[in-house]
Amino acid sequence: MSDHILEMRGITKTFPGVTALQDVSLAVRRGEIHAICGENGAGKSTLMKVLSGVYPAGSYDGQIVFDGEPVGFRGIQDSEARGIVIIHQELALVPYLSIAENIFLGNERRGRGGLIDWHRTNAEAAALLRSVGLHENPVTPVIQLGVGKQQLVEIAKALSKKVRLLILDEPTAALNDVDSAHLLDLMRRLRDQGITCIMISHKLGEITAVSDSTTVIRDGRTVETLDMSDGAVTQDRIIRGMVGRDLAAFYPTRSVTPGDEVLRIEDWSVRHPTQDRLVVDRASLHVRAGEVVGIAGLMGAGRTELAMSVFGRAYGRDISGRLFLRGREVRARTVAEAIANGIAYATEDRKHYGLNLIDDVRGNVSAAALDKLARRGWIDGNREIQVAEQGRRDMNIKAPTVMSVVGKLSGGNQQKVVLAKWLFTDPDVLILDEPTRGIDVGAKFEIYTIVNRLVADGKAVVLISSELPELLGMCDRIYTLAAGRVTGEMPVAEATQENLMELMTKDRDLVR
Repeated sequence: MSDHILEMRGITKTFPGVTALQDVSLAVRRGEIHAICGENGAGKSTLMKVLSGVYPAGSYDGQIVFDGEPVGFRGIQDSEARGIVIIHQELALVPYLSIAENIFLGNERRGRGGLIDWHRTNAEAAALLRSVGLHENPVTPVIQLGVGKQQLVEIAKALSKKVRLLILDEPTAALNDVDSAHLLDLMRRLRDQGITCIMISHKLGEITAVSDSTTVIRDGRTVETLDMSDGAVTQDRIIRGMVGRDLAAFYPTRSVTPGDEVLRIEDWSVRHPTQDRLVVDRASLHVRAGEVVGIAGLMGAGRTELAMSVFGRAYGRDISGRLFLRGREVRARTVAEAIANGIAYATEDRKHYGLNLIDDVRGNVSAAALDKLARRGWIDGNREIQVAEQGRRDMNIKAPTVMSVVGKLSGGNQQKVVLAKWLFTDPDVLILDEPTRGIDVGAKFEIYTIVNRLVADGKAVVLISSELPELLGMCDRIYTLAAGRVTGEMPVAEATQENLMELMTKDRDLVR
């Protein structure tokens, strides 16, 4: 029996006008965790869709050998029948069905007469939940679970299909540190049980911590496969393979002297839209021109709630407090008023709230400021194309034309479209909520460079991030939030991950 459970040989996949994969080869050993990494658009997810049958046999060139036999899957059901299960970054769960119903959806446990045996369904689901370390009642609706627990439901669903090769596409992208650590531990346990895992991830620290082998893909081609077993492979070594060069520093240098105050928030309070509790409690902060101010906090600290409520009261109720722009108090009661007053907000969820994925680059870039393109109630189409082309050049958006559909772009390029959209509104204040989530190191560096260019032009930037190194590398000052209240403020020269974490976990009852 071969040591390799999977071999992909000379895989080439093309789309109209684009070669996504060119002669890619991959070999995965039995019972290992095999990481695949590369920049956004390198072809990682496309390769896994070829493997799992999302792109069926005949739509690509090359050969797949699974468990010593050449295979050609016509769809997901074919690959799952052989024990290959893929969990996509966007989880495929039905929110209003129970955990058990989701686990066995399409694979129902039936009894006499073909009716579903609910006792057996719930009992088997409970056993699967225990195996992944999830202590929830199987009749609980999935909508009541956090993202981390939903990931575990997806893995339990895979185990119900007698999985032999589990593919996880960006499994920790939306998870906090605790849930990420739990998921990585589960992957180690699955490996010990003989289940092979392929993990696509941009989090190089997780790759070096958990993987046995790492394959690097660049521009649709295999660069190399690294043996991680001796611990000698560093993050810098992986980065060099991904981007084809050394990144001398993860964060570009910036030399800007902050100017006058642009934004001030005083005693800002926000209630949850449906629950009787404060999600932001008397928060105050200020930002100056040419300054990047960070907001750090754990999940549920109120960072996004603060940003969205300032941006035209897009979140919450019973909002109180004072908002000043360039020393003048304003009332941004709607998103349109916020934009008119020079505030822009790039959401953390670009796929759902930041972009229209079925529209093109042109339509997305112009969406937030159509009035600037309108003449007598009609959009000037030529001017709209010119604006989008300018944004494409300024942001270095890798798309064939501005007529390209945004949903087909990589995550990094989608994020650049979001930035281009908001920059077209010509804001004085740009709030960036997790701007590099799910983006590779090369694209991150480009976005950091764009941020530096904005503050050099006198913009004020508020940066919300769950990654403390990112805040320390990009910001001039950092505020910390805990339970909706500001627990500290410090210049980045005095900040460390340790003292920031201490402030982020401060008991709200001790905050004055």
